[in-house]
Amino acid sequence: MKKSIFAAFIVSLGGFLFGFDAGIISGVMSYVGPEFNLNDFQTGWVVSSPSFTAMFAMLVSGRLSDIIGRKKLLILAAFLYALSIVLSAYSFSYEMLYIARMIGGIAFGIALVIAPTYIAEVSLAENRGKLVSIQQLNIVLGFFAAFLSNYYINYLYTSAKTSFLTENNVWRWMLGIVIIPSIIYYIFLFFVPESPRWLFTQKREDEARKVLISMHGEQNANNEAESILESLKEDNQNVEKPKIKDLFKPALKFVFTVGIVIGILQQITGINAIYFYATSIFKQTGIGNDASFSSGVLLSFITVAFTVVAMFLIDKMGRRPLLLVGIAGIAISMALCAYGFKEAKYQLTLDKITLLETSIAEKLKPIAGKVYDNDITFKNEMKSLLGDQIYAKNEGSILEIATQMNAVLVLIGVMGFIACFAFSLGPVMWVLLSELYPNRYRGLAIGVIGFVNGFVSWVVQQVFPWELSNLGNALTFALFGGIALVGFFVLYKILPETKGKSLEQIEIDFVK
Repeated sequence: MKKSIFAAFIVSLGGFLFGFDAGIISGVMSYVGPEFNLNDFQTGWVVSSPSFTAMFAMLVSGRLSDIIGRKKLLILAAFLYALSIVLSAYSFSYEMLYIARMIGGIAFGIALVIAPTYIAEVSLAENRGKLVSIQQLNIVLGFFAAFLSNYYINYLYTSAKTSFLTENNVWRWMLGIVIIPSIIYYIFLFFVPESPRWLFTQKREDEARKVLISMHGEQNANNEAESILESLKEDNQNVEKPKIKDLFKPALKFVFTVGIVIGILQQITGINAIYFYATSIFKQTGIGNDASFSSGVLLSFITVAFTVVAMFLIDKMGRRPLLLVGIAGIAISMALCAYGFKEAKYQLTLDKITLLETSIAEKLKPIAGKVYDNDITFKNEMKSLLGDQIYAKNEGSILEIATQMNAVLVLIGVMGFIACFAFSLGPVMWVLLSELYPNRYRGLAIGVIGFVNGFVSWVVQQVFPWELSNLGNALTFALFGGIALVGFFVLYKILPETKGKSLEQIEIDFVK
């Protein structure tokens, strides 16, 4: 048992790096955006470019891992992580930055698909949900570490407690710090065994049995081996390689549909918009730049806490209750955010304007006392008076003195969304994807669904800056809430329960 936990934790460290990257970039963009004078599209592309390459990596990594093995592919992912981090930290242009991040996206795509597959293949039925959830736990621990790191580096810079941090290099340190966990991940992958199920498919039965015995003891190992061999025997009766069109056959249609629906819902409800743009979202409430960074720490702590809750409940309550309760909570939380932003007013009084830099204050004096009833009009006015680059650099301080709204209501909504996601769509999706498909189709099915999941994630991240600029905060969050509500009713109708069943029993129940 201890060895299977160790293996699960190590292979899912790729999730930690994914979370670290997602959390880091939300703070990095506060500095990179103004430095490279990025527009909405460019901002979205820097943030979303890893997801763009990740979705293609997800599509092929399952099949590739069937050929070369889970372990070798994860080692390749770890190397690409490290390369991406170094290139990102030394980026001298917008183009170099997004290319470096696209390399990291390939690593994300591989790790996010292969890690849960590997963990499911080394786990016993009674603890599989908990072990696969370690992937999501590592992702949220990565978020927590990133927000904490961002907060500390930003604090050192803004408080002038150190001389080596400047406006031009503070974001490079934020990115570069990730090299430490990436090297640890790369080294420790050499100490985990190959997947026993994959070894059986390669006719390396002695190695496979040794891995199972070392992890589960001889009796459990024999039971697992017998079950795996029986399943593979049936698969081998059909010698043709699985194709994407096979996933639409009547036998697989139900489980593939469930996977696609969950894969889309996990991203289209806005989770990566919240994570990747957390600092920017908190700035919109008017709490200020420093408070935005510290709120990110609170957000990531809540994510960790409720992911741990999910790990304790997923094999007791089951997958279905957690998903349904979680997505209902997401809909309610997004409605709170939308209402909070809808009620917001924006006004710069003469007294408040004088708190800004003199050059900025002089340009804003003509609108002193004017009240704006929505964020779009206010921000467009600011950009026309100051220019996009100057406004981007000073957005936090301007919104802090101009915004009149119930910021606590929005913060509760965001935190509620994060909590509900952390015990439902976050971990449960990967658990279900690792369970629902027969050995023969598992790599292919997870790859295809991972591609769809990655595509939706990329679209959400890419268009989010545009949505805030053109639709406004309130309507943007209302859309996420409405999608979650529709998702609740769809899942209520189609979602099965897999708690406590072996992979082979799930295949019998839902496929055969």
